[in-house]
Amino acid sequence: MPLTHLLIALGVVAIWGTNFVVMKLGLANWPPLLFVALRFMLSALPLFALPRPNAPWRLVAAYGLFIGVGQFGLLFWAMQRDITPGLASLVIQVQAFFTIGLSAKLFGEPVKRAHVAGLALAAAGIALIAWQSGALSGPQPDAAVHGTTTLLGLGLVLLAAASWAAGNLVVKRIGRIDVVPFIAWSSLFPALALVGLSVAFEGPERIAASLSAAGPGAWAAAVWQAVANTLFGYGAWSWLLARHPAVQVTPMALLVPVFGMGASTLILDEPLPAWKIIAALMVMAGLAITVFGGRFNRAR
Repeated sequence: MPLTHLLIALGVVAIWGTNFVVMKLGLANWPPLLFVALRFMLSALPLFALPRPNAPWRLVAAYGLFIGVGQFGLLFWAMQRDITPGLASLVIQVQAFFTIGLSAKLFGEPVKRAHVAGLALAAAGIALIAWQSGALSGPQPDAAVHGTTTLLGLGLVLLAAASWAAGNLVVKRIGRIDVVPFIAWSSLFPALALVGLSVAFEGPERIAASLSAAGPGAWAAAVWQAVANTLFGYGAWSWLLARHPAVQVTPMALLVPVFGMGASTLILDEPLPAWKIIAALMVMAGLAITVFGGRFNRAR
């Protein structure tokens, strides 16, 4: 992967990682499904000035629904009360394993020993964080983020990770495409679906109350979801996936929990003990082996 493409990927994961704090702050005002619906409604606004994507509509809709409803609908619902931001930023990264395995199966992309070793080390770092957090043993209150982590929350985020992987595979199936029109038009489908889900599960009264109480901070959180995370983040991510094998792109997302934990520490005063630092170093080392291991072997 060229250096410029690597820097783009790092910029995306930095935005995605710090966004877990923005999500938590936004959920203080917005109901989760309405919050996601606003994100994709705002992301769809540019479609009126953009051409239709040169891709089958079934794939455009599938990508939007996998990412919008499957990934973020489930993630925001879990983060409302069933999982903390730091652990959510961690668990969602199993999408890398889903994506690489399914890409090898469906598209015949090679998985080399360096990839397996790197992913194993990163997985060990993720397992260390999950074990030390105590979340797998039942609800664990976390005073630093005023929430709990439950088995339901873990299950919802795992399903969200699977939906993210499915969205990645749709992008691989489409191939190279003008990503900004694609992201904008694909956002229309989850926006409509999520509005209906919000009315059904959250109710018109709660929706009206949150809209009337929303201040500048709440709207800024919604706009940030649309502009930085969806239009830029998923646009750049789709652009990279269309040009590089999944084993080179998707492991970069393993850095998301590093940014997520750092932002939670600085903004939410979440503790950062030694075991978290060790686990983060394991994730970064695994990522380095996955991305650069094959190149190092060829050079040697």
